[in-house]
Amino acid sequence: MLREYLAYFRAHYRGPFRLVVVLNGCRDHTLDLVEATARELGGIEWLDFPKPIGKGGALIEGLRLAPETDLIGYVDADGATPPAAFHDLVRQMPGYHCVIGSRWLPESKLDEVQPWKRRFASRAFHLWVESLFWMGIQDTQCGAKVMRREAVERIYPDLRTADLAFDINLLYCLKRAGFKVLEHPTEWADKIGSKIRLGRSSATMFLSTLRLRLVYSPFYKWLAPLRPIEEWLYLKLGAPPSRPPAAARRTAPPPTATAH
Repeated sequence: MLREYLAYFRAHYRGPFRLVVVLNGCRDHTLDLVEATARELGGIEWLDFPKPIGKGGALIEGLRLAPETDLIGYVDADGATPPAAFHDLVRQMPGYHCVIGSRWLPESKLDEVQPWKRRFASRAFHLWVESLFWMGIQDTQCGAKVMRREAVERIYPDLRTADLAFDINLLYCLKRAGFKVLEHPTEWADKIGSKIRLGRSSATMFLSTLRLRLVYSPFYKWLAPLRPIEEWLYLKLGAPPSRPPAAARRTAPPPTATAH
């Protein structure tokens, strides 16, 4: 994936770009692979968090870089979104503060369809989210999103959902602040080997979205005595609770190659 993204954007993107990998409690050789690829090709940076901080936690830390750029976005590390599809989101940015890829629009192209259990869970989760937040977005969870610096800077203090429901937190904050969000059809492929445990992940996301809805309600301040129970439930489900920003162990030096 790193090679594909570097090759594509060096060939097709006219401006400078940075590719930053956020490692979230990796216990394999991911960091070694990132370092080796950076030495060989340049153009790669990384943030390494030795202890797991969750998908949302990793994205919160990556979005901390927003003040250093004009546009900032993210994709899943499994390569489900090809670089040309991500670039297509960037091309849609004029007139919008955020453009998100969607797998559920008629024009979307799915190279490999999810198993039916995950498709069913996805649609059920969509109905649950829409009943709570009324955002009118078909696919909140697609891991391909691009945003303007000023939008991220405005909502960053409210990004505290560290688990898989982070995207709901992000999109609701953008909508609530009045930013224009475009849902755009994308190309996407389901990748074999997902580490998501459907039952536990579904329970975590149910709890997390319910909590988020309460946070933005007048009742949340009255629920302060229940917050230790909330944290206990997150830990019982093996999910990271809402958290303040963490600190990375190390960051790579600036990229040695810049595309124009």
